[in-house]
Amino acid sequence: MVDRIADIWGTRTPFPGGGEWPERADIALAGDLTEADVDHWVQSACVLCSNGCGCDIAVKDGVMVGIRGRTQDRVNKGRLGPKGLFASWQGVANKDRLTQPLMRENGRLVETDWDTAMTRIANQSAKLLKDKGPLSHGFYTSGQLFLEEYYALAVIGKAGIGTPHMDGNTRLCTATAATALKETFGADGQPGAYEDIDSCDAVFLYGHNMPETQTVLWSRILDRLEGPTPPNLVCVDPRNTEVARHADVHLAVRPGTNLALMHALVREVLHNGWHDSAYINQHTLGFPELAKTVEEWTPEAAAEVCGVNADDIRAAARIFGTSTNVLSTVLQGFYQSSQATASSCQVNNLHLLRGMLGRPGAGLLQMNGQPTAQNNRECGADGDLPGFRNWGNQDHIEELATLWNVDPAIIPHWAPPTHAMQIFRYAEQGSINFLWVSATNPAVSLPELHRIREILAKPELFLVVQDLYLTETAELADVVLPAAAWGEKTGTFTNASRVVHLSEKAVEPPGNARSDLDIFLDYSRRMGFTTLDGDPLLTWQGPEEAFEAWKECSRGRPCDYTGLSYGKLRGGSGIPWPCNDQHPEGTTRLYGDASFPSDPDYCENYGHDLLTGAEVGEEKYRADAPSSRAWLKTTEYHPPHEEPDHDYPLRFTTGRTAYHFHTRTKTARSRQLNAAAPRMWVELSVGDATALGISEGDIVRVTSRRGMIEAPVRVSGVRQGTIFAPFHYGYWDSSQDGAGQPHATAANELTITEWDPVSKQPIFKNAAVNVEKIRSGNGPAPAPNTTASRPAGGPL
Repeated sequence: MVDRIADIWGTRTPFPGGGEWPERADIALAGDLTEADVDHWVQSACVLCSNGCGCDIAVKDGVMVGIRGRTQDRVNKGRLGPKGLFASWQGVANKDRLTQPLMRENGRLVETDWDTAMTRIANQSAKLLKDKGPLSHGFYTSGQLFLEEYYALAVIGKAGIGTPHMDGNTRLCTATAATALKETFGADGQPGAYEDIDSCDAVFLYGHNMPETQTVLWSRILDRLEGPTPPNLVCVDPRNTEVARHADVHLAVRPGTNLALMHALVREVLHNGWHDSAYINQHTLGFPELAKTVEEWTPEAAAEVCGVNADDIRAAARIFGTSTNVLSTVLQGFYQSSQATASSCQVNNLHLLRGMLGRPGAGLLQMNGQPTAQNNRECGADGDLPGFRNWGNQDHIEELATLWNVDPAIIPHWAPPTHAMQIFRYAEQGSINFLWVSATNPAVSLPELHRIREILAKPELFLVVQDLYLTETAELADVVLPAAAWGEKTGTFTNASRVVHLSEKAVEPPGNARSDLDIFLDYSRRMGFTTLDGDPLLTWQGPEEAFEAWKECSRGRPCDYTGLSYGKLRGGSGIPWPCNDQHPEGTTRLYGDASFPSDPDYCENYGHDLLTGAEVGEEKYRADAPSSRAWLKTTEYHPPHEEPDHDYPLRFTTGRTAYHFHTRTKTARSRQLNAAAPRMWVELSVGDATALGISEGDIVRVTSRRGMIEAPVRVSGVRQGTIFAPFHYGYWDSSQDGAGQPHATAANELTITEWDPVSKQPIFKNAAVNVEKIRSGNGPAPAPNTTASRPAGGPL
């Protein structure tokens, strides 16, 4: 037996480039149960990261008792990571689940019945719609519901209420992924596939700590690295992650300087003649402007700004420029940092400059962090229009109005949809009076938390929270709705490489908890939302009917699901969209024909200025005549919003650990995972710790212009001048530290209320802080010793 807490990525199964990734069956069962003790297994896929690993849920006596990987699944070939093995089922089968609706009475949350809770919600909603109109309503959802639930919410918000105030915590996670794809190609949708790991010559990971955020995907890379033909590996990350430890080149950039580095890499590819001029001329627009913008960014110029070695930049560029097939993956180190969209678009540019798309090993993944973030974007619950339609295209609005049989005027398209940070600002200012939060915990996850808590607690704001547990956000709600979890309902979801899985209901939800779909359908019925014919807006009786309705919405769009069905998704592997008459078995890679969804009548948006976020507009876009070509876009480099100074001399950045997911709603309820990373810590470099007189385990106070936290120190391999903290932990750690006192521990007490001008994704990676020791520690920090957080001097 392998200890999958100590050995996160499991046993190696090496294989050569161009070969097949071997199967490896991972399993975890409760107590001393064996597979023979299981009553039956139910098909699903893991929802603890964006990998979407195929799995089966073990059921005994009507209870989830374990999980095993599906060896036939293309995504994981039977593997599961620690979060999937332990938190997937342990995190929902817990005694402190919400089982009954709660309502606030005399300042306290008390149990009530569903009819009373939903009547109160509907009455409040109807009154506000009558008195103030649809702009009084906001919806903030997640990257963890099912496709069918997102689509129901999107139809309610856009065709029932008519509010533009809809977004999800995908805004914190993958908004830049979607935006970078739209800006370059004309529509969302990952060009590459996980299978590109199997045949690439090089892998570039840009701000992507894959060993901790997508553990099974990293296992696939490890197996290539230990095979007979390992790919080169390049890491862009300020921390000494597992990627960095295996890398041929590690570019430990200063947080906030990604665009300067990317300009230098693009310039090197151009100056060394590694680009494909014929491909560029035939299939792209914008090359002269790109070449002009990057010209000043020599390796030496970028090295000075980024704090890396110029020769390392040259070495990384040479690997990209001379390898036959490169796979690039991008995640939060770019998405949550300064000039996020512009930096991410440069990764797209590198692939376009070399014509390196659409063939095995030549892949590009603007990764997601959450399991169903892709569905949120596809279905439009995050503010996009369903089916990757264009807010600025009246024909697209008419298509939806016809599909839903509603007046097109109700669909809000007079201005861009409202992003999450603006939704909370409107709630702060008082124009949004009704906010429905589902399956997310903004009281821990959003920036500048003291402000967010004050907004959520405003008496003028009617707050509905729909979740599994009484989270920090739910504690502030007027009505709390107990939701069914993964394994307690049926639905589909799509991972970061467009692979669609079916997750079947394995057990009944506890008490009176209901699926998110049932809750949304109940709300729609109570509100009396109707079509032009007077029929109910949503008539679906269950998830499969919702899926069939979604298929019609996706017909002819980039994310075409019309060739899929519940029956087709049962029994085998997941299937990547588009899946339709032309691609009945799905589509592994996009853009192999170099035809991009940029046509003005088809594209998802008309693009933006990457520096200011100003919209290009339909008239100019049409004048540029993209004709199915991709855009080579960039802008000038600008320093981060907040730089270190005398009072706040260090750069603060946040991130994840392999053992927790988001705000620990599920993972903290897994004994194994919580024991591996039980409490908050912060990381300092050896040089900074020495200069400040701080040792491993000492308690420090970290202060920014917005707040402070107190936590023990891990002296780690983070770059000098940078301090790191995991964002998972709640804003008060009630456990007692060495002095017997609780202390503020949420990393987002310190982060800044700023966002990328194009993607509107908040900037969690760049803040200026001061660190001071407040007392000596009584042992090592409670940080893992197995990951990027391992102590700099070796095991403690």
